Amino acid sequence: MTIYDLKPKFQNLLRPIVRQLFEAGITANQVTLAALGLSIIVGALLAIFPSPYLFILLPFVLFIRMALNAIDGMLAREHNQKSHLGAMLNELGDVISDVALYLPFVLIFPHAFWWILLILFLSVLTEFIGVIAQAIGASRRYDGPVGKSDRAFVFGALGLFVCIFPQLMTASWINILFVILALLLFYTCYNRIRRALTELSAVSENN
Repeated sequence: MTIYDLKPKFQNLLRPIVRQLFEAGITANQVTLAALGLSIIVGALLAIFPSPYLFILLPFVLFIRMALNAIDGMLAREHNQKSHLGAMLNELGDVISDVALYLPFVLIFPHAFWWILLILFLSVLTEFIGVIAQAIGASRRYDGPVGKSDRAFVFGALGLFVCIFPQLMTASWINILFVILALLLFYTCYNRIRRALTELSAVSENN
């Protein structure tokens, strides 16, 4: 189970807001771009001013981004705003936003530089695999254990921790955390490939 599995309940809470945005003429693509713009602005702020205390922004920004991502999907599906451009913006926006918001951690944890870069690479790879699965005929894969929402939770919690306990930024446990996260991301890549192939195999047998 991943945080992504809670998405239907989260969407039900957002549905009244989605309806209001639709009535106001706001489109799914505009919401997608707003989420991307917010991520880039905050990521740039953290990179330019890498103070531990500014990382308190991350939990709030990541929650807002998650809400905006849910809203743009609901606008697209439930209010007939699906488009090829929207699908591309959604996938690109997620990857760019992840890099923008998580890369500044290398300035806070320089001793974990390569681990953070590996985590970012694997994060991009998990989403790439999810899209490839769809391209070859399976469903868009969101399998965990470390999907987009789970990464947001981990880095949001880490940003909060860094702000509250800046004196622990050089602690060795940080590297252990990143190693565990990298291993879970490796497994996420494997899991998405395995389940996509299993899905395609089941479809072939039924045909």
